[in-house]
Amino acid sequence: MENPSLQPDIKESRKKTLATLFTSLAFMVAIGAIVAFDFEKIKSFISHAGVWGLVISVFVYAALGMTFVPSEPLTLLIGAMFGPWTAMIVSWIGNTLAAIVEYYVGQRIGSAANFLEKKEKLPFGLGKLPVNSAWFLIGGRAIPLYGAKAISVMAGVYHVPFLRYIWTTAVTIFFGSLLFSFGGFGLGKLFD
Repeated sequence: MENPSLQPDIKESRKKTLATLFTSLAFMVAIGAIVAFDFEKIKSFISHAGVWGLVISVFVYAALGMTFVPSEPLTLLIGAMFGPWTAMIVSWIGNTLAAIVEYYVGQRIGSAANFLEKKEKLPFGLGKLPVNSAWFLIGGRAIPLYGAKAISVMAGVYHVPFLRYIWTTAVTIFFGSLLFSFGGFGLGKLFD
């Protein structure tokens, strides 16, 4: 039989978890909709604003980190407009900032759900994933589509030490930024 004095704490924890998840999802949908519907305006602004456009791009990357909208099209665009090296630096900084946001969201979700206390009860041995491993963090970010976002959120939920998380993230984002910025530059040359 459950202790009746613990029931209000459990109910409050569930309410907090649901509120955090609902708020996070609503924010993700709102940012995603803004970016998706106004991408032409964002593209036009970046191309005409010069250096300020690049600064704003860094914050657009961070906003995309809170959504399921991929940032690769933005990297291709900046690569085509400003050249591969500029796009690589902007993408690297912006995507690293986005990864920090994703990590923070994961921490909030993990804390609200008391995840660390409950992870051993997860099915299929998911509670035993080696999320703290540098190899897991690097390899997981290499999974196409949403691997990087999933790893960032999981690292936050599992409370991976921030320094380990940030260096593994910076390394993988560097190579992804290099690939997409030169790809955007190449596409820009094709259409000239």
